Parts: sequence; C-alpha cells; structure tokens
Amino acid sequence: MIQGTTAILDRHAATTVRSHRRTGAGPAATAPRRARWADAAKGVCIILVVLWHVVVKDYLQIDWHIGVPVPGVWGALGEQFLPLRMPLFFTISGVFAANAVQRPWRVVARSRVAGFLYLYALWLLIHTVVLAVAPDFPTDRATSVLGLLEQLTVTPSNLWYLYALALYFTLAKATRTAPRLLVVVPAGVLSAVAAAGLLETPGNRAGLYQNLVFFLAGLYLRPQIERWAATATRRRLVLTSGAYCLALVAMAVTGAQRWWGVWPLVSVVAVAFGVTAAARLERWRAVSGRLATLGRVTLPVYVIHMPVLAVLHLLLHGPVSGLGDLGQGLIVLGYPVVLTGVVIGASLAIHRGLLAVRAGWLFALPGTRRVEPAR
Repeated sequence: MIQGTTAILDRHAATTVRSHRRTGAGPAATAPRRARWADAAKGVCIILVVLWHVVVKDYLQIDWHIGVPVPGVWGALGEQFLPLRMPLFFTISGVFAANAVQRPWRVVARSRVAGFLYLYALWLLIHTVVLAVAPDFPTDRATSVLGLLEQLTVTPSNLWYLYALALYFTLAKATRTAPRLLVVVPAGVLSAVAAAGLLETPGNRAGLYQNLVFFLAGLYLRPQIERWAATATRRRLVLTSGAYCLALVAMAVTGAQRWWGVWPLVSVVAVAFGVTAAARLERWRAVSGRLATLGRVTLPVYVIHMPVLAVLHLLLHGPVSGLGDLGQGLIVLGYPVVLTGVVIGASLAIHRGLLAVRAGWLFALPGTRRVEPAR
C-alpha cells in the first residue's frame, strides 16, 4: 500500500530546491534539514486517517455474510489507533508550527489563520456538493443552508483538522508571551472534560476540544520532542509500545474510556510511542523515505480522500454485498488495506491533475505560499 501512495511533490518547489543545491545559495543552504521521522510520522497518521474512514464508512457498511468476524476485528483494530492518530498528528503540527508562531501577526494571520480557514470553507463547499451524489454514505454533511452555516462556524465537518489549526494558531500567537502553564493546563482540562463526555460535542467538536493540548505540547516542547526522537532506542520502543498496549487493555477491561483524564493520558503514552517508532523507522530508509514523502503532502490526501471514498462506496457497496461466500471470503481480510491504497493513490493523482491545470488555488489561499497543514 505504501509503495502505491508515493506523493507528488510541487514541481516549482522541487526546481527551486535543486537550484539552491547547485548554487549553495538561498533558503535551502541555510535552513535546517526537516526531520524525516516527523514527516514519516505524518505519513503514517494520514494513512491511519484514511484507513479508519475506509473501515467505518465503507467496510463496516457492507453486508458481509461469510460467517467469520473479520469485519469486527478490523473495526476493533481501528479503534486501538484512536488515541494515537490525531494526537500524534497535532503534536507534529505543533512541532512544525514553532517557527511560524514567532512571525509577525500579519504573516501568521494571512498565511496560517486565513489560509486554513480559506481551505476549510472552500473544501467544505466541495464536499457538500460531491457528498450529495452519495446520500447513503455515512458521514457528516450539510443538507441545508443553516446546516452549512453551522459547519462553517460552530460545528466543524470532517475537515475539522483545518478548522482546528486556524483556531490553534490564533490562540498560540495570542498567548505567545503568556506563561505556558496558564495555556497548557486549561487546554489539558478541556481535553479531559471533552473526552469524559462532560461537554456537549456535536459533530466533530470533540476532536477540536481534545487535541489543542497536543498541538501546544508540540509547540512548547519541540526541543524535548526532537531530543526524544534523536535518542530513541530499541529498548524505549519496546517499553513505549508495551505501555501503550497495556493502557489499551486496561482501558478496555475497566471501561475507563470515559473516566476523567484517562483518554488524554493514554494519548500521551501513544504519542511517546509514535515518536519513538517513527524515529526508529529511519533505520529502514526505503520505508521511512516513502512515508516521509507522503507526510510532506498530507493536505491533498486529507481534503480529497473523503469525496473519493464516497464515490467508491457508491460504486462498490452493492456489488461487494452481493458477492457469494467464496468471493467475500477472498477479499474480506485485505479489502480495507487495498481500498486505503486506492483512495490515497487516487487523491494524489487528482491533486497532480489539479495542479497541472493551474488549480493550485484549491490548496492555498491565493497570494500565499502553498504549505502543508501540519507545518
């Protein structure tokens, strides 16, 4: 699947980098090298995002009648990554945001806040139109002008990651000179309250409330996180993975998912494991290189994959549900993996096509440099 999802880099940016390398001048000569482990972690996170959507919005909606609980296993497996996927994604986002937040307000307001709000509003409209073609596709959608207005303002859609980044950048910039504990502690409390179900969280507000603390952690603790990655050992990988597995088992046995503070704490353990695993993955250059390449272009996959999945669901749901026991038995185990690869590959191909017809305005606020949402 990873081999089939090699990302498409911006041609102009690639040419600029090659030019800088030849001349030894310009930003490429002085800027610090991007950490491959962080980009690889982003690549894994976007794969997990798409895989989760494939499982819950398509795979589990199919009428499987093979007599074995393989679909349930996929659903349970996907749930185990919930404390890891978005907390790690936002932690890496915070790490990459550390330099951007130091820039003047006018720069941050346009390139980050307005940029992400523009992308959110634009792709929300696109999603609303495309998802109308697949009314049975199980996902949040606006079906009225009032519903669309609500998603634009107080209850973000499936594109809530972009909405969250705009708010998080605003808060981080506004509180840049404030004591960090006065910012992080309330964010941690908000995360715990939302995860415990003590706060109304319609739509995707839960993710919005729960992940601010991880963005701030990446922002404020960038040196410590980078040091943690740089010193990752096999022993630490075993310990953090064991701690994560133990926390998941304990949470499942005790039903503690809704206990106050448990979910954020398990997510902290998951992020520690995720950073360690991504850093250790650098030993396998072929794999980490492909993941890092994908991790540098998460934006097109993030905004395009849901409409692609909706159309594929429309085409595949009936035929796959109608297969006999033998046919379903042959595909039931690998279906989510294959479809995840297809969705990511199609998203990147569409992105390349849109850039070829000069539709770069779909991926950046006109007049600003195109950036990844997690930088």
